[in-house]
Amino acid sequence: MVPILLVLLLVLILFGAGFAVKLLWWIALAVLVLWLLGFLVRGTNAGGGRGRWYRW
Repeated sequence: MVPILLVLLLVLILFGAGFAVKLLWWIALAVLVLWLLGFLVRGTNAGGGRGRWYRW
């Protein structure tokens, strides 16, 4: 009985980790798209050059 419970626990842990990793990939993809869009929509500064859309 204990080995079956350990296998089921392992399956649940691996399934949860796989779901979390897939979710993190979607979040990373969304951040990448927003980052690339930031370069496309940034304005110009007073000198006529392209300004930075971020603070740092």
